[in-house]
Amino acid sequence: MAMSAMVAVSLTACSDDEPATEGGGNDNAKDIALKAAIDPYVDNTVVPNYKVMADEAIELYNQCVQIRDLFIAGDVTAANEYVEQACRHWTLSREAWELSEAWLYGAAADYNIDPHIDSWPLDKAALVSLLSNADMMQAIGDGGAAYVSANLGYGLLGFHAIEYMLYELSADGQSSSPRDLRHTLDGTAVTNNHMIYMAAVAEDLRNQCVRLEASWAGIDNVTSEKQQILADNELEPTLNYGEIMKNAGQAGSNYQSLTLAAQQIIQGAIDIVDEVNTQKIGRPNAGTSEEDKNYIESPYALNSVVDFADNIRSVRNAYEGLNDDASISDFVATVAPEVDTEVRNLIDECITNIKAIPEPFAASAQGPEATAAMESLGKLSTALANVNSVLVNN
Repeated sequence: MAMSAMVAVSLTACSDDEPATEGGGNDNAKDIALKAAIDPYVDNTVVPNYKVMADEAIELYNQCVQIRDLFIAGDVTAANEYVEQACRHWTLSREAWELSEAWLYGAAADYNIDPHIDSWPLDKAALVSLLSNADMMQAIGDGGAAYVSANLGYGLLGFHAIEYMLYELSADGQSSSPRDLRHTLDGTAVTNNHMIYMAAVAEDLRNQCVRLEASWAGIDNVTSEKQQILADNELEPTLNYGEIMKNAGQAGSNYQSLTLAAQQIIQGAIDIVDEVNTQKIGRPNAGTSEEDKNYIESPYALNSVVDFADNIRSVRNAYEGLNDDASISDFVATVAPEVDTEVRNLIDECITNIKAIPEPFAASAQGPEATAAMESLGKLSTALANVNSVLVNN
């Protein structure tokens, strides 16, 4: 199961900050700079990213319903016409998810959304058993997302289950394309049960993505359609994670100071850097078991390398901000410019080295390009840890 290890920032960690005032922090330069960085981090980075993810997941579900209904009606040719569109929305929602993995703390962790929608590899043996179980397939057809969410393991849910249904590898495994539903799937003809399962999992993915957006934006700040999705599935968030972070240092926030909120942002970045290094690339690269070698993210769409690079882009967005927004980088540059420069350069180096890894990743995981990327990621993790030291000591 792919789970990003979240190392919580202790709310009693040592800090030079005095308790923040009602106005949003002490009137010192550090707090002013961090407040200026944290607000746009939430409003212009986290929330819009989750909005794209949710919007595209809604469209993905809609396309999967069309595919299911047309296929079951016997019009496979018409169903095929929707597969390419579904793949496009899968790709866009997937991109937004990978671009969010530097902030897997908060709702993604508290509601177990990370493992729920992004566990791999797909449990093919369990899927074969499921598709041949008439009672469970009837229950999925009747219950949709509610049933699969409550009754299927993480290895049968999320992005990778839908990916398996929508994408078709070439015979040599070197290329991937939208699936032709007239072809076999791992030697087995595509059936109505495949389509029923795919649509139910897509509905569940949609629900989880909408919950992430509402959890950070606040449920009153998402569309009425999304509010209804959450109400229908009893998934309304219990906290507004965006407000909690923006109100750091004030009464009611989980963060006793702006420094602690900034440290959480950096720790989230460290966590995903370490996961890409030791798990996403590291397990297939250094592992000797078949389980390690098959621990390949997005293998059917051949999207592994894109996923890895987007994870580090999420680190860049968390640290450097978007467009001209103030950022944690801006503060670090004023008190420890050499640390800031090293982090920025290593982010660029990691992305460059990751993009150099050839697809399919399953064939290149133990190659020199993967090893070079891991070396850069290790250095970036250390550099980001130095940022947290800077935040505490300045």
